[in-house]
Amino acid sequence: MSAFEPVVSVPDHILSINDISTGFIEQLLRSADSMRDLVATSGGDTSLKHKLLGCIFYEPSTRTSCSFQAAMLRLGGSVVCVNGSDSSVKKGETLQDTIQTMACYCDILALRHPEKGSAHSASLVSKRPVINAGDGVGEHPTQALLDLYTIRSELGRINGTGPESKLIVTLLGDLRNGRTVHSLVKLLSRFPHVSLIYVSPKGLELPDYIYDEVCSNADVDQVATMTLDEAISVTDVLYVTRIQKERFSSSEEYSQVMGSYCVDTALMKKAKAKMVVMHPLPRVDEIAIEVDSDSRAAYFRY
Repeated sequence: MSAFEPVVSVPDHILSINDISTGFIEQLLRSADSMRDLVATSGGDTSLKHKLLGCIFYEPSTRTSCSFQAAMLRLGGSVVCVNGSDSSVKKGETLQDTIQTMACYCDILALRHPEKGSAHSASLVSKRPVINAGDGVGEHPTQALLDLYTIRSELGRINGTGPESKLIVTLLGDLRNGRTVHSLVKLLSRFPHVSLIYVSPKGLELPDYIYDEVCSNADVDQVATMTLDEAISVTDVLYVTRIQKERFSSSEEYSQVMGSYCVDTALMKKAKAKMVVMHPLPRVDEIAIEVDSDSRAAYFRY
């Protein structure tokens, strides 16, 4: 039986969480279950035989780039890769021209680029679907979908059971520049009985425009005043992110906030027994290596 099932509405491109309907998200979660079973039982199939994915990455990537490639290969497809360091970008080629060229060769394009809004710009000239694999400090919608799937897999739910029993998600780190955070909070706000706690160093708070958008969902609470020590005991999901050195204008500015927090065994002793620690990775020093062996740590789970 095919791992795919028909959907009611498929977006032309996936540039933002806002492009994806809640119905389509639920469909994706079911398909992810099927894919997980497929890989476990047979390693893959030939659903995408003769299909080509164009991986166009202008920023360094390990997990996102390799996961796109691995998924395509496990389904019998092939991958063509382009990066900014050894392509015609070095000769001055524009993003738009690169996209139009790759759209001639491939059936779908995954783009990572350092500029916010770059995926949208690419979609305007592409004859093929574009997936945003991270646009600067904008969004990372596919990471958010994976995060949602992880929450459901780990806890068995993606929302609370009622107004007095909410799913409490604490987001820790560089929330200003964290595109994974931007997409995840927008995604979580779709579901009922969710409470979001924001913990960040001064100056790295969640952008107002993201906060305001989430506010439009009346059933979601947002708290930005608690410290990690205050939040940890009530947290169901601890979503940790690194302070992104590459987003700072100077090393001096970065040095003022580096090492601001660390999730270690002492902190974990204050957490719920049934809690999950997540991280989109890479990590620097924000989660101690000793936490890796904690059964609640899900960032290396497969």
